Amino acid sequence: MDTTEVHCSQHLAGVEPRHENLTDSIKVMLNVTTYTQNESHHPVMEVKGLNGGPGDTLLFKDLDLSLPPGISALLGDEGSGKTSLLRLLSGDLPAQSGQLQLRGGGATLFPPQPGAVFWTDLRLPRHDEETPGQYWATLAPFWPAWSEKVLNIGINALQLTPHLDKRLNMLSTGSRRKVGLVAALACGATATLLDQPFVSLDQTSIRVLQEMLSDTYQDAARACLIADYEEPAHLRLAAVLQL
Repeated sequence: MDTTEVHCSQHLAGVEPRHENLTDSIKVMLNVTTYTQNESHHPVMEVKGLNGGPGDTLLFKDLDLSLPPGISALLGDEGSGKTSLLRLLSGDLPAQSGQLQLRGGGATLFPPQPGAVFWTDLRLPRHDEETPGQYWATLAPFWPAWSEKVLNIGINALQLTPHLDKRLNMLSTGSRRKVGLVAALACGATATLLDQPFVSLDQTSIRVLQEMLSDTYQDAARACLIADYEEPAHLRLAAVLQL
């Protein structure tokens, strides 16, 4: 097990990590613990000099990170920037500057190439009137490695079949999040970023999802980063990043 500390400046507009309004600039450390499984495995994602945050806020300054193959955890308290970092890495939130290199490709400026890094708000707030099938159908063309086989496995494993003809605004919070989670599993992205994937799921669904994640990310060419308050139980982690 290798433990390293990556120093970065994190500017929080208005407040310390749990609030929204501190004007001071705070020097923090992103602590990275890497559990080395295979020395020959190169990082799936490498980030250099990432600068950005919500709006004009420079939440992250000169941030470097390396994401190994497998499942890693991004941990932090409420307001520490977990969601903002995932959105920056995926391109959902525009970065001010920074370089990104994905396994098998050269270094490029942010945002990542389409179809390479997956993130979605698992609440699916913009899709109220769609059925699960309609939502998945809108996503599939944007993901070259999209797998209908994996999609169907996820539908059955997470017991979504009875809900396929319902609009998303008719589903429970847990079922609605499962629709987004199944998309994350099926997309085939090089790096998949999940924001609190176990929220609102029953224990059986959590176990099923953990098994599917473990199976999916045995691939040495892919990575999954899970953001949460604490390390997910029953998952073998490749690395832990602490904000």
